[in-house]
Parts: sequence; C-alpha cells; structure tokens
Amino acid sequence: MSTIDELFGLHGDVAIVTGAGRGIGEGIAKVLSGAGARVVCAARRGHEVERVAKEIRDAGGEAIAVPTDVTDPQALESLGQAAVQEWGQLDIWVNNAGGSPVQTPLTKLPLEEWNATLALNLTAVWEATCVASRLMRDGGRVVNISSIAAQMVVPGSGHYSAAKAGVNALTKSFAAELGPRIRVNCVMPGAVPTEIMMKAMELKDEDLPGFEKMIRLPAGRLGTPEDLGAAVLYFTAKSTAWVTGQCLSVSGGM
Repeated sequence: MSTIDELFGLHGDVAIVTGAGRGIGEGIAKVLSGAGARVVCAARRGHEVERVAKEIRDAGGEAIAVPTDVTDPQALESLGQAAVQEWGQLDIWVNNAGGSPVQTPLTKLPLEEWNATLALNLTAVWEATCVASRLMRDGGRVVNISSIAAQMVVPGSGHYSAAKAGVNALTKSFAAELGPRIRVNCVMPGAVPTEIMMKAMELKDEDLPGFEKMIRLPAGRLGTPEDLGAAVLYFTAKSTAWVTGQCLSVSGGM
C-alpha cells in the first residue's frame, strides 16, 4: 500500500506559481512547498513574492522570488529560465495570476478593460503554457486557475467570465496536444475573499459574515487559499498521472 507521501509528495520537483505574492497564489505556493517541491514565486509586486519565498525558506522549504508581469511574453520566458537556472529543471507550472477588479455591464465595458482582462486571464495562460511546454521534462504538469464564473452568470463580470471560460477550453486543448508528456488540468475557485474579489464586489472585512450567510454555501463557509492549494496538489501529484484535461470546481458547493 502506498503512503501519503508516495501518493502526494512532490520531492524532487520544481514548481512555478504565478500570482504567488498573496491570496490564492501564496496558498498554492506554500502547499506545494509543504509537499516537498522547490518553488519559484512569481508576481508583479517584487516585495510580496520576496516575502512569500522567505516565509517558505523560514519554514524549511526551498523557494526563490522572480518578479514577473505575466502579460509580457519575454518575462514569462525569463521566469521559466529562472527555474531551470536555479534548479536545473521544471516540472510544474501553475497559472494563477489573474482577476479583474471591474464590475460593469458588458455594453458599458470600455474596450481597454476587455483587452486588459483577456490579456491577463487568457492570453497569458496560453503564452505561459507554451513556455512551460518547451522547458518541462517528461511528466510535466500545468495547472490553470480558472473560476466558477466560467460556468455561471456573474452580473457585471461577463468579461471575466468569458476569459475564464477560455481558460477552461485552453486546458482541454493543451491536455490533448501536450499529452502524454505533459498533463494539463484546471481548478475553478468559488468565493475566496482575496483582495481582487473584495474590491470587485465592494466588500470590506466586516461585510464577510453577511456575504457568507447570503450565498448559503453547502460547505458552510467561504473558501481559503489552502483549499485551492490542496486541489492543485491533487493535480500535480504523480499518483494522479491518469488525470488530465479536467476542470474541477472548488467552490464549497456553489
């Protein structure tokens, strides 16, 4: 019988996590490190990824910080090369960076906001996965962070929903094209009170109990970054080698 570590341990693996400076990305980076992976923490805000990488190292893990704008193709190439230069390989790439703080009807959405949302949430996922596919050795794993909004109507967030629906489609297409050498899967978070979600929905900390009560999730609570980290760990574990092209809702039953 396999042990838990044999099933879900990531010892020897090198993982890149974008948007790792806070929120869901920080949670994913720390969960993967806890499973034994060496982690490259990437995000635009250098001081934030430096903090996360330091906390991982202080906890006994291995991590470096690489400030990265995922909408810049050259920055994505440099990010992948940083992992290879530091540890000689790349095994896991988590496309987590994304979001949109804007809520407005589609007919009133400025074109520049539409373009910016797709660039960050969809085009960057395509470009990053192309980089990963060139640098990964056999057995590589890509995990995209989409959203439950890809499958439901969220008034005022049609542009974001469209981008995330595209991520789901990219996931399945890349899984078909890159397999069996690389597996590609997707996690669709529900309501996790990150900075971007709070800003988009105009919520403050004191509003969260009422919001939680209003949406009445079957799981009884809002999500946490660790909830999403656990789902990513499932998709990156070697024991799930027969799982690819899947989009998993992690939403408390939403």
